[in-house]
Amino acid sequence: MSVKVRYFASLRERLGRSEDELVFFAPLTAHAIWERANPDLPMPDNTLVAVNMDYVKLDVLVNDGDEIAFFPPVTGG
Repeated sequence: MSVKVRYFASLRERLGRSEDELVFFAPLTAHAIWERANPDLPMPDNTLVAVNMDYVKLDVLVNDGDEIAFFPPVTGG
């Protein structure tokens, strides 16, 4: 299985990259994808995650070919 992982805004700056391509052999949750892609960095509190452009909870299972995006909390005014 292969997924594209994208990082936006301050997460992209903090990680120093905008995306990763991950290959895995068993179903993983969105949270496990973060842990696999960033083993030395805990996910920041209130991080938002989207799978194929739909916001999801961290425990959603991802599928082969999915795009997973991580965003810092959205603020507005």
